[in-house]
Amino acid sequence: MTVIFPPSTMRAWQYSITKGGLEKNLKINPYAPLPKPTSDQHLVQIIATALNPIDYKPAEIPGVARFAITKPATPGIDFAGSIVTPAPGSPLKAGQLVFGLSGSSPLAGGALSEFSVSGTKSTVALLDGVDPDHAATVGVAGLTAYQSIVPRVKKGDKIFINGGSGGTGVFSIQFAKAMGCHATTTCSTTNVEFCKSLGADDVVDYKKESVIGALKSRGHKFDHAVDNVGTNKELIWHCHEFMQSGSVYVVVGGEPSLENLADNLIRKVWPGFLGGIKGKVVGFWPQQKPEDLQQIGEWMKTGKVKPMIDQKFSFEQAPQAFEKLRTGRTKGKIVIDVASETYKKVSNE
Repeated sequence: MTVIFPPSTMRAWQYSITKGGLEKNLKINPYAPLPKPTSDQHLVQIIATALNPIDYKPAEIPGVARFAITKPATPGIDFAGSIVTPAPGSPLKAGQLVFGLSGSSPLAGGALSEFSVSGTKSTVALLDGVDPDHAATVGVAGLTAYQSIVPRVKKGDKIFINGGSGGTGVFSIQFAKAMGCHATTTCSTTNVEFCKSLGADDVVDYKKESVIGALKSRGHKFDHAVDNVGTNKELIWHCHEFMQSGSVYVVVGGEPSLENLADNLIRKVWPGFLGGIKGKVVGFWPQQKPEDLQQIGEWMKTGKVKPMIDQKFSFEQAPQAFEKLRTGRTKGKIVIDVASETYKKVSNE
């Protein structure tokens, strides 16, 4: 017989306002309607999701929150789950375990719910032996780290990674090493040994010394740099002092503020000979590339890359998980268990 699945409604964390912080406005809707996938989307049951700053920071910007996000909204982009209804023509099958990026909006992906949709370009099969919790951490942070480093370096390059202990940084260090590069990173005193355990060759403790001074004193210039923090403007403006001529400084992180937007505009339009920035600085936004997700999955299977989970929360503890993320002091990723013990595979008997 055919198993009747999924149900007509689901549990989903939703918010309509973000005043005082997104997590203070999250509420579980026990009867939320299931999302309807388009022709290039799968319907998936969520097993686990991992949080990212993009899940709450843009939503708390007044203009964005009001006009760019349809309410009620459900946050969450990273996910691992099970295919319920595959997209037409997809090689993925009902019941197959997958991971990737959830939803149609990068600002409210919908993974913090029992079911969601995921695009055919942002969903790949979970390889045997890879823990769904680990795969759930890859989405945004994994693709960001991969695309900001792997296609841009070669074996033997010296890479600088600003922010090595956070959600993206833990991947950045490991991807740099997977490519055969020498990796220098920054972190606070308490995370120095943690970053070394990930493979970092050199760690700068920003609590104890000037990052720029430390980088200039290393006796070499860097071939590539990735800034997962984005808040140290001095580091960005003086990157030419510790980088090879023509090398690129990729800014991944940063606060969505008017001050940072203004600084970014000045960097782009003010010429170097008039006091503008002399290094080559570029912004970054990850792209949906299944081949990149697949490569990360293969590295996880072989043990070359090990996702780092700082803390795991239950589905009912989602607001506390956001509070933890907001501290900015996580070692790796924060995972929310949506249905690891109860998820169902679609089957025909």
